[in-house]
Amino acid sequence: MPDSWPKRESTTSFQAVSAIDIDAVRAETPGAAEVVHLNNAGAALPPNPVLMAEIDYLEAEARMGGYEVAASRAEDLNRVYDAGALLLGCKPSELAFTQSASLAWHTALSVVPLKAGDRVLATTAEYVANVYGLIQLQRRGVEVELIPDDPDGRASVEAVASMLDERVKLVCATHIPTGGGLVNPVTEIGRLVDETGALYLVDATQSVGQMPLAVDELACDLLVLTGRKFLRGPRGTGLLYVRSGLDLLDPPVMDGRSAAWVGDWDYELSAGAQRYETFETNLAAKVGLGVAIEYALRIGLDSIAKRIDELAEILRARLSAQPLVKLAELGGEQSAIVTFYVDGRSTDAVAAALRAWGINTSVVQPQPPAFDPTGRTRHGLIRASVHYYNTAEEIDDLIAALY
Repeated sequence: MPDSWPKRESTTSFQAVSAIDIDAVRAETPGAAEVVHLNNAGAALPPNPVLMAEIDYLEAEARMGGYEVAASRAEDLNRVYDAGALLLGCKPSELAFTQSASLAWHTALSVVPLKAGDRVLATTAEYVANVYGLIQLQRRGVEVELIPDDPDGRASVEAVASMLDERVKLVCATHIPTGGGLVNPVTEIGRLVDETGALYLVDATQSVGQMPLAVDELACDLLVLTGRKFLRGPRGTGLLYVRSGLDLLDPPVMDGRSAAWVGDWDYELSAGAQRYETFETNLAAKVGLGVAIEYALRIGLDSIAKRIDELAEILRARLSAQPLVKLAELGGEQSAIVTFYVDGRSTDAVAAALRAWGINTSVVQPQPPAFDPTGRTRHGLIRASVHYYNTAEEIDDLIAALY
């Protein structure tokens, strides 16, 4: 195990630093010296421990063989479950490693028992891949209804309370949308759903890693996350949380890791959430995700959230002060994501110009009216998303490059 990996001193708690040593963090982030990275809502810059963990595992596979390394490094591969359990406040057995949050979300959707005439509620903030799954449900006769937004653009808790009845079998809520900085009231929604017989699926893709979360506080039954965004983990990684004891359908795809062959025409599902995994996966990335989660836990989610809030507020304030820049954020609690446009310039042109100056952002494409009730994305938006390793000076670089 490389010396640069975080020490595995405890599987029950992590002692977070009281304040983040930004210079040390940036020194441990190779990309920080190369670019101004404000596309963390797309994929954050990984720190050296994550990078080295993946490289070390791949080199071991090249020297020893894939199956042999997997057998000899079972403890390293299982770090992701222990660390993920600490991150979310659940049991390691309630977590499945997946190749993406989208795959995790579709897996969760596929195992919820739904039939024609059942109702499913969803937020307008759902990611496009989630929407495709909801459309598939509609085509099967399931009634999918969008939760109206409140005046701040967040999913209305009052609307959820009025919509819940015995036919509602599932409520889907995206915590933070990919195309804006608002934070949906997922905890309040969860408390309402918890009083019914419905299941509650939370998409925490954009929130895990930038703020503390606990599945018990959310009162969720299912939750998905990705490794590449605010956890600073590898691409092609995600986790699916499945609360113990749920009465769900068998996984849509199974192999020797998902189940055991116990008779000519019979199988027995693996225990816990492991039944939602498959044997063949990127094990180097799996190790890397475990290291990334431990890295975030050592820094401390409270410290990370505070730093992100400060930087995002600086970014919003400095963009607001520019004569041609228009913020496109809605109201209420805000996150690391800040969206805007520049009068008289296409968003694609602005993003390309920023990239030419070594400043990474992203473009939010126009969304259909049902999922963009205010029309804020109709002309496209620039999405800048900060992380704790960013600096106020980098925000100044962004402002300067706009003109």
